Amino acid sequence: MAIVGLSLLPEEPRPHARPDTTAEAGDSPPPPSPSPVGQPPGVVSTPEFARQVGANEAGLVPVLMYHRIVADRMAAIDRTPAQLRKELERLAKEGYVPITAREFATGDIRVPAGRFPVVLTFDDGHPSHFALDAAGNPAAGTAVAVIQEVARKHPSFRPVATFWINKEPFGLRDTPSQAAAVRWLVDHGYEVANHTWSHPDLRAIKRRKVREQIVRLERLLKKLGVPSSRTLALPYGSLPRGKKPARVGAWDGTRYDFAGVFLAGAEPSLSPYAKKFDRGAIQRIQSNAKKGECRKWCSQHWLDWLRKHPGERYVSDGDPDRISIPKKLRGNIEAKRGLQVIAY
Repeated sequence: MAIVGLSLLPEEPRPHARPDTTAEAGDSPPPPSPSPVGQPPGVVSTPEFARQVGANEAGLVPVLMYHRIVADRMAAIDRTPAQLRKELERLAKEGYVPITAREFATGDIRVPAGRFPVVLTFDDGHPSHFALDAAGNPAAGTAVAVIQEVARKHPSFRPVATFWINKEPFGLRDTPSQAAAVRWLVDHGYEVANHTWSHPDLRAIKRRKVREQIVRLERLLKKLGVPSSRTLALPYGSLPRGKKPARVGAWDGTRYDFAGVFLAGAEPSLSPYAKKFDRGAIQRIQSNAKKGECRKWCSQHWLDWLRKHPGERYVSDGDPDRISIPKKLRGNIEAKRGLQVIAY
């Protein structure tokens, strides 16, 4: 087994090349999976390589939750474009690489070795999240424009996020405008997915109405040319009675089956490979400073905590086909993924 040097981890990472390895006959791993647009090619991890990069794919992942991005904040959960930019700049400088909620929930995590996945999520499809200017580019000050700006400044920061929408995505009311908006996002690697039709508290309505709310939004997405959702964000973070109708169900002949259902929670998520990972109730972290309740529950607190506790954080091995972890954490990985595990 050849040793792959840490030269693969410059301060500003370049795309990964497959490391040269010399394995015994019959032990050669398959080639890395092809990479979707905007994601780096994978390496082939080995125990020695995983040790060198400090891989821990059983670690915690911050799934950050944003609502309105407005110059004049009117609610505690609002953020200004400057605040969003500052937080994204911090993430980029500290080695985080964005992935979508869909990629996270399905375990398709393609992040360069030694780096950390982060999931940027935006609820409600607010006009401040995305709009196109006269030239067909993201309008200045919108969330997408800020993400793109940070990515241009930090090439290792992948410009993707998940937008969970309702019946009037981004405040647009006519179908052609809605379709143009969501297609631009999907074509540029963003995820547009289900936040229900009219944003009700799902716990306060009957199960049939829960299913209707989800299916009506799925039908809108299909009409707009968006692939079926693999993720759902719960309005108010509220699970319906019985929990299951939020994950899988049918209404009026249309079925849905989500890989992940996201709360409006207050802590990092477990790894999607962990035994205790609950894809029907995935935790998120509200983006905010350390004030009031946010002293222990919002993004500034948790990003500080993860920086101070690096052993608890998800660190990628750069190999999308394997799960690299310290030996002491082997028991934390769900059994069906056993053949993917590299323990060092």
